[in-house]
Amino acid sequence: MTDIRIAPLSAQDIDPLADLLIETVAAGGSVSFMHPLPPAEAHAFWQGSLDVAARGGRVVYGAWDGDQLVSTVTLLLDCPPNQPHRAEIAKMMTRVQWRGRGIATTLLHTAEAEAIRRGRTLLVLDTSVDGGASRLYEGAGYTLVGEIPDYALTPDGRLNGTLIYYKRLG
Repeated sequence: MTDIRIAPLSAQDIDPLADLLIETVAAGGSVSFMHPLPPAEAHAFWQGSLDVAARGGRVVYGAWDGDQLVSTVTLLLDCPPNQPHRAEIAKMMTRVQWRGRGIATTLLHTAEAEAIRRGRTLLVLDTSVDGGASRLYEGAGYTLVGEIPDYALTPDGRLNGTLIYYKRLG
């Protein structure tokens, strides 16, 4: 891994976050959006996400190479009252040319450390069957619960399953 800086993101980072989301969706990443993703929709998503982060409901981390955002992950903390012990990993995205360099693993470990710091003992996540990051998550110690077929559409409109994972922390 090159000289990458990991940091929590805030409203000043909306433009690079929107660019990364648009690139991820264009490359087939199943992260809840369809291709082509209009920039205004990407900006609105990140504005809402960062507003929740400012209120403490999530933490958004980014991996930077200089002034370029190359990867991101979100730790969702806003769980129902009967689930104060858990959090969720979401919106793990890495620019195509930066994949395979350990950046996503570093971000994942950063999110896990934050979850532990906040007293969370269980993480859950899901990833796409086709083109998802199952190898990353399994390599990081996550346990596959199962597959839900035809869970969502891929960015180009095909039905695709999702894999559900969990990891106990601490």
